[in-house]
Amino acid sequence: MLQQQTLRRTASFAGIGLHSGNRVNMTFLPAPANTGIRFRRVDLEGKPEIEARIEHVTETNRSTTLGKGGTKIHTVEHVLAAFAGLEVDNAIVELDSNEPPIADGSAREYCQMIETAGIVPQAEQREPYAVTTPLQLQNGETLMSVFPHDGFKITCTSADKGGRFTQFFSVELSPETWAAEISHARTFCFFEEIEYLYKNGMIKGGSLENAVMIRDDAVLTNEPLRYDEEFVRHKILDIVGDLSLLGRPLRGHIMAVKPSHQSNCDLARAINEQMLKPLVAQQTFSPPPLARSAPAHGSQAPAENPVRDGAMLDVMQVMQILPHRHPFLMIDKVIKIEGNKITALKNVSIGEFYFEGHFPGHPIMPGVLQLEAIAQVAGILMMRQAENAGKLAYFMAAENVKWRKPVRPGDTILIEVELTKSRGKIGKARGVCTVDGEPVSEADVMFMLIDR
Repeated sequence: MLQQQTLRRTASFAGIGLHSGNRVNMTFLPAPANTGIRFRRVDLEGKPEIEARIEHVTETNRSTTLGKGGTKIHTVEHVLAAFAGLEVDNAIVELDSNEPPIADGSAREYCQMIETAGIVPQAEQREPYAVTTPLQLQNGETLMSVFPHDGFKITCTSADKGGRFTQFFSVELSPETWAAEISHARTFCFFEEIEYLYKNGMIKGGSLENAVMIRDDAVLTNEPLRYDEEFVRHKILDIVGDLSLLGRPLRGHIMAVKPSHQSNCDLARAINEQMLKPLVAQQTFSPPPLARSAPAHGSQAPAENPVRDGAMLDVMQVMQILPHRHPFLMIDKVIKIEGNKITALKNVSIGEFYFEGHFPGHPIMPGVLQLEAIAQVAGILMMRQAENAGKLAYFMAAENVKWRKPVRPGDTILIEVELTKSRGKIGKARGVCTVDGEPVSEADVMFMLIDR
């Protein structure tokens, strides 16, 4: 098994953001093993970081945006594609604005930064995820599939709504094929889209210096096309970047027809759910841990309570705290604990059991399950107090419940809960669920703690 890799030294680049038009300085820095790729906003107080993970995706309209708390980083896909293509597992990307510089619209400049910095192996092993069973997602003319494969292969067909400039390309990805066949492909747009994009606050930094424009049957560019199939190759570049949000290298064959950032991220969520299933099953069917007697004098002290300020909990840690299991575990990850407040995530996949009947042809997540998610997150927060460890939180009542917008497959729910009252065995909390920053449900919940 191959080792993880990071950068040997730092490398920097300055330019403008494609959509924001802001001037930005960007620096790539080495990072310890198992860090992954993280974006750091050095222009904001506290220099907040966002991990490049699918659960942090907040927007996918014409680019991929990561968000955490009040911090956002737009148009991350090209930078992520460069790291993934050259097999760099761990790095910090420092920015002094909300979007990386677009450079020439491809990943070429970022690859040069990585080559300048150099790549070094680390002691820890890289653990790719191999797709176990085929997955397929379809939305209109967009079709995304993944099949088991012993490498990483992408086969893609792209075209506009009118079928113009239909292109096909297939490639087995390696650092060599990535650098030669994909990394130089530039972003592109159709002339008739420009007015809409400008009116919606996008492509403020766009020009023929960093994008190819298609008008009718003419291709407008400040240099000849770099590949005969440059448009579909750029689509593959985007797929590489978006799927890197799994946080692990992928082994599988991706087949994409008219992909978009939305469909790429939907597929990443579906693969992520498949990746987590064996872990959930292992926990579900394992016998409960034996009760431990009090440690003898001089023995090892009890483990630290995982529910503490600043902690992040993955699904395995969540299942050590809550008794819920698939399909009624409504939390995939706790991303923040701070005082009486907690924030968690739920990735809503098309594979959720309730979509089969709620409703056929129009899948919507039941509001009561969003309410259950709020209650489960509140139950975790109650475990901050040492005397509550090992207890169960029974959901008792809900007040001021409001369901504002439907939650559909592919959405990521951000669940924010604040404990408003805790007296003895009774707790009350206020919870709000949001998708892409917009509230979808909210409620005040009451629960009681009991012994297991």
